[in-house]
Amino acid sequence: MAVIASPAAVLKNVFGYDRFRHNQEEIVSQLLNGDDAVVLMPTGGGKSLCYQVPALCFDGVTIVVSPLIALMKDQVDALTLNGISAAFLNSSQHAAEQAVILEQLRKNELKLLYVAPERLVGADQQFLQYLSGINVSLFAIDEAHCISQWGHDFRAEYRYLSQLKNRFPQVPLIALTATADDITRRDIIEQLQLQQARVFENSFNRPNIRYTVKPKKGYYDELVTYLHAHPGDSGIIYCLSRASTESLAKDLVNDGFNAAAYHAGLEKTVRDKHQELFLKDDIRIIVATIAFGMGINKSNVRFVIHADLPKNIEGYYQETGRAGRDGLASEALLFYSAGDVMKLRNFSVVENNEEQTRILMRKLDQMAKFCETRSCRRKYLLNYFGETAAAYCGNCDTCLSKPELSDRTVIAQKILSAVARVQEQFGMHYIADLLRGSNSEKIRAEHKQLSVYGLGKDLPKEEWVHYIKELLHAGYLVQAEGTYPLLKLTPASKDVLFNGQRVFLAAPVQVIAAREMPEPVIYQQHNYEKELFEQLKQLRNRIAHEENAPAYLIFSDSTLLDLATFLPGSREELLSVSGFGTFKTERYGGPFLELVQDYCNRHDLTSRMKLRQAKKEKRPRAERNPDTKKASYDLFREGHSIEEIAKARGLSTVTVESHLVYYVLTGDISVSEFVSPAKQALIEEKLRELGTQRLKMIKEQLPDNISYAEIKMMIAHLEAQKTS
Repeated sequence: MAVIASPAAVLKNVFGYDRFRHNQEEIVSQLLNGDDAVVLMPTGGGKSLCYQVPALCFDGVTIVVSPLIALMKDQVDALTLNGISAAFLNSSQHAAEQAVILEQLRKNELKLLYVAPERLVGADQQFLQYLSGINVSLFAIDEAHCISQWGHDFRAEYRYLSQLKNRFPQVPLIALTATADDITRRDIIEQLQLQQARVFENSFNRPNIRYTVKPKKGYYDELVTYLHAHPGDSGIIYCLSRASTESLAKDLVNDGFNAAAYHAGLEKTVRDKHQELFLKDDIRIIVATIAFGMGINKSNVRFVIHADLPKNIEGYYQETGRAGRDGLASEALLFYSAGDVMKLRNFSVVENNEEQTRILMRKLDQMAKFCETRSCRRKYLLNYFGETAAAYCGNCDTCLSKPELSDRTVIAQKILSAVARVQEQFGMHYIADLLRGSNSEKIRAEHKQLSVYGLGKDLPKEEWVHYIKELLHAGYLVQAEGTYPLLKLTPASKDVLFNGQRVFLAAPVQVIAAREMPEPVIYQQHNYEKELFEQLKQLRNRIAHEENAPAYLIFSDSTLLDLATFLPGSREELLSVSGFGTFKTERYGGPFLELVQDYCNRHDLTSRMKLRQAKKEKRPRAERNPDTKKASYDLFREGHSIEEIAKARGLSTVTVESHLVYYVLTGDISVSEFVSPAKQALIEEKLRELGTQRLKMIKEQLPDNISYAEIKMMIAHLEAQKTS
């Protein structure tokens, strides 16, 4: 197991990158030293390089365990386009094809071989026996969460991989996953017998993805509006059932969209065709069940939409992570209905396995709470995976459009009293029906005699359910775990019932006036040539069709964006652009360089590569800010008031305030530019007393000359102090 190449040289010459990201370099060093590693890294974070780079540094072959044929083919195609000798073995190949690959393996002509777990350890371990005579340098277990019964995608065949460390104790092993909670992580280590492995954890944050949840009722019109606003973008729409995917895809095609369905029930030839057309950008929208996506490395997916609720946070995170793998701005939009929760609860019952049922139910409840939360959705996701996060991210719907709170004490008292009167033995829908005075047989006869029966006829059931959920979020109620989530009172609820505690809640989403949401934009520090960027994409697509390969495997959108930004004028400068390794420069550099040079000649432009030299590995804050915020910031710096900026940009003052609050949070604007020292002291005192969630209550208890904007600025300022 000799090391024959430098990791830095492989990274630059083969993959075209100047430096490793995050802790990739540490992971590579761990493997080159002959030690095992468990890697938890978000989708799009660069997991593949963690084993591909050492694979090219070792003198033998790296065996990669991959769960799906599509994943194997995608990875091998990408490696081949980088000039790397790689292959896969799976059931889609004829015996003659497999024989050729086995011969290459025997002659040490392959650097990476992708296999399914059942191929590696099945059939009486014949293949393992064959490998014992091969120079194997490394085992890489991709999608390692599949080995755990506690994970969201358990596959029994992965269990057999526990034999690897017994059969090849001296060969380093790396297990990689993008989605694993604590119990799944521990199970991965135990099942693979990696007791001495070092665990590498990366932030699960995907700052370029905007998370948005909208009501599902009447969602199709909202979906069509969204797709019309993103005409050239590629995206995935996930549905729960096969029938739903076909129905929705048909409706979209009838409305003029370039879409197709994908699910496991379609003929394999149809599935393969739709997937290939999507990968090549010939189909822009794929409407799919979760059967689609694992291992699909298409880097220019700009949006992932869930038309139905995912079963758990892990699945949701993995599916949304298929957007924006190139690091450019992307969106995750979920249409939520409480009805989906009830439907999925029925699917979560595992016969004769109470413990598994309990875990699945808990995961579903956590998914529902993500949809219903009033706090930052990014923070919720990161906290779920055991990671701390600021209370404001500036790139999810709840941060960009905070609902106003109003006094709902009487409503809260009615709900809490109803829960108490039925001895905390019923769920939210029963309580809502009780308050509405429902004549349903489900309402017990003795409960129809209670004073709370019919006390809430003035509001529809949906609003009572909404306010019950608000009380759950605010800690006035909790739900019992298990199949029947009964409502329980808390010490806080007793203060409302008996001690005069006021309750401030948000109104239902349906009655909140729509807030303007900034359009998603490309994250870019410097200006880029938009016309050239489109021309480069056309050239890439033409080459991709000539080579019968997905366009993103030729070059990612971020590489083309760098070309359109820095305008390299020579082959040497081209080699400095991210994504242009030696092999790809030789193979594709000429046409791309010629297009850039022709564009520069027509527009009297010169190379801007000096700007790229100034780029840092850790990009400055300004680069991560969407342009719409930056535009407001620039106008503010020019001396314009919030009202003047709003008028000039055609935005609401609330939207402009949210832009400037963001810069207070990042530290680019001092809170003193908005709030006088005297007001700061008053607001800070009230925030410490009441917390930061009850804006209306805070406003009402402060002098009239203190505005909501000043309160928000102070909240951002105090949050920035915590995280600095």
